[in-house]
Amino acid sequence: MWEDYGLGWADVLRIVVSAVALYAVVLLVIRVLGQRTLATMSSFDLAAVIALGAVIGRAILGYTPTLAAGLVGLVTLLALQALSGQIRRFRGAAHLVSSRPILLMAGRRMLRENMVRAHVAEEEMLAKLRLAGIRHTSEVACVVLESTGQISVLRRGQPISPGLLADVLGAEQMPAELLDTGAG
Repeated sequence: MWEDYGLGWADVLRIVVSAVALYAVVLLVIRVLGQRTLATMSSFDLAAVIALGAVIGRAILGYTPTLAAGLVGLVTLLALQALSGQIRRFRGAAHLVSSRPILLMAGRRMLRENMVRAHVAEEEMLAKLRLAGIRHTSEVACVVLESTGQISVLRRGQPISPGLLADVLGAEQMPAELLDTGAG
């Protein structure tokens, strides 16, 4: 079947193995660099991602990419993406493809150690607070870097249900007065 399109079964296997290996390396690099890596991209970041995609695509397809090789590579990458989506559904295995949310600010206090761990600069945090309409740090209940790389800002006012912070790394640093002790 593949021979009609210029590919032997060895080529198909090479493309699939290359796609799996490169996909795993990209996931690993994103895990090491933090979930913020691809969350918000400048034009420079977008150009770098496009170039990276071209390099990865070329490495997957080999020296003489053909339509068939491109289809095999594309189907493999899409299958890996679907598989990682399924893995996220299982609590015990989700950590393999997703980072845990991390508390960046508890009340008015910035958690510098968590910010360093998450690769979030203070300037970026302040920009997110401004975008959320925060005028003073006394308005902040907490700030969380979500597993998607987005930053959530919760305002003071209503107590926060502890269940909302159950999987958040560093949630134990939340001031008790900001939590709803009657909820679960």
